Amino acid sequence: MKLTKAQYDEIAQFLGHVQPTRQSLRKLKEKFPSQSQSTLLSIFSQEYQKQIKRTHTKHHTAEAVETYYQRYLNGVMKNAAAPVLLELANEVDFAPSLMARIVLERYLQEKEQAMPSKALINSMLRDPSQIPDGVLANQVYQCTVNDCCYGPLVDCIKHAIGHEHEVLLREMLLEKNLSFIAEDQLRAKGYDKTPDFILEVPVAVEGHIIHWIESKASFGDESSHQAYLQDQFWSYWNSRPFILCESSGDTTFIFLCG
Repeated sequence: MKLTKAQYDEIAQFLGHVQPTRQSLRKLKEKFPSQSQSTLLSIFSQEYQKQIKRTHTKHHTAEAVETYYQRYLNGVMKNAAAPVLLELANEVDFAPSLMARIVLERYLQEKEQAMPSKALINSMLRDPSQIPDGVLANQVYQCTVNDCCYGPLVDCIKHAIGHEHEVLLREMLLEKNLSFIAEDQLRAKGYDKTPDFILEVPVAVEGHIIHWIESKASFGDESSHQAYLQDQFWSYWNSRPFILCESSGDTTFIFLCG
């Protein structure tokens, strides 16, 4: 079903008054039962990320990092099996995976007497068994598996969903007998930034002529549209006017219209 701007605003406003946790996601489903779970999860994720970006800086000050690290050490000293990092992240309204990254980086810095590389931290977050300290490894694992919007597990899920939606879009184009050039074919020809599909013969949709289609496995709100325009879509423009058109639900299709 289609989601109106008013309905989206109501959902976003509701999320502004709850903590970004799995419990809040369940409340969201109860509050808006007529919306699909995937749509609500996509909006929930985007609103959560907006909140994290607004507060990101305060969690990375030297004072905050040291406070979190000492609270972690004190917590595991009392009970190493308790979800110390996860509870700390929830207490300060910060993403569990990002809290795990802060404490892991601080631990490695103390252990190696040097700033660890981003590649090393990412590798340990993906595979906590690489972390020399078993207690910290377990704490990091608890954070990554309980984070519904950030972390390596979420990144893997998003990548899989994005690939799935591209496959579904390809199947839809084939069913409609539309001639197209896919992104992999365009990259093979040397193109850098390309849409998912360019239609070799443009088609009309609701009064607009469609030249290309870009699939995004996320909800297309106004801010994400503006970001994609600047970072990606303007480079597709080929001296033709365009309009952005989106589908409802958890998948957004961007069309070039002229």
